Amino acid sequence: MPEHVDTPVVTRRRRWARVTGIAAVSAIALTGCQGKLSNGFLPEAVSDSGRRVTDLWVGSWIAVLAVGVITWGLMLYAAVRFRRRKGDDTLPVQLRYNIPVELLYTIIPIFMVAVFFYYTARDEAALTDTSKKPDVTISVVAKQWSWDFNYVDSNVYESGVHTQLDGKPGARAQMPVLYLPVNKRVEFVLNARDVIHSFWVPAFMTKLDMIPGRTNKLQIVTQQEGEFQGKCAELCGAYHSEMLFMVKIVSQAEYDKEMAHLAAIGQKGQVPVDVSREPLVQGDSKLVPAPALTGSVNQ
Repeated sequence: MPEHVDTPVVTRRRRWARVTGIAAVSAIALTGCQGKLSNGFLPEAVSDSGRRVTDLWVGSWIAVLAVGVITWGLMLYAAVRFRRRKGDDTLPVQLRYNIPVELLYTIIPIFMVAVFFYYTARDEAALTDTSKKPDVTISVVAKQWSWDFNYVDSNVYESGVHTQLDGKPGARAQMPVLYLPVNKRVEFVLNARDVIHSFWVPAFMTKLDMIPGRTNKLQIVTQQEGEFQGKCAELCGAYHSEMLFMVKIVSQAEYDKEMAHLAAIGQKGQVPVDVSREPLVQGDSKLVPAPALTGSVNQ
């Protein structure tokens, strides 16, 4: 039986079918990534700070890619335009300097760095601004290897224990839960009881270190209900990876219900902040809400 040999037309059709199939699959994949691509593959912003960080991140990437395209284009142009041609053994014209080009390549990077610096400094100042009066104040105390949350306004608390990730069911139930009302300005007063920790909720797209003996503050405006994961972002010991907590952004009614629940089960008062390895430095103690400073937990 004679061997079948594809004609050029058949081969060309198969090649186009293969290319079309790859293009279709790529289009479907890119469609699925469209939402992530629009925010630079960052998590969906659930706070005002998150949206600010996303805008800065995406804008920076657009600027960097624009510079990259121009640079790659110039490199490719030079490689093609000034390549050695067959049979040409002469040296190309040797240029020592070009004042206009050198000025251009000096001024443009300086201008870009200045623009990056301006927007970064502007957004950093906004992210660290705590001058506005918060609707809710929460004193957060980090400890090896869990978290205490003092709901200052409601005078109740949640004291976490070490979440043991041993592969068994129920690990999530061990995590302390931080409740926040939606569409409210929340101020976190951050303290560490033993070593340096860092308060990080990836969905907030901002984090702040917690240093023994010092008090840091962070404000956000919650903008979307849901459950999100929080963790320590500073290596703090053997079980750093298990220093986890959950964040639940809920309606005001559900938030009030949870505050009432904490009071009903006896978690009234505040877990003390000043019971730490390092005493608070002078002045920082004034940043901690009075009930949370020395503690007022009902025994």
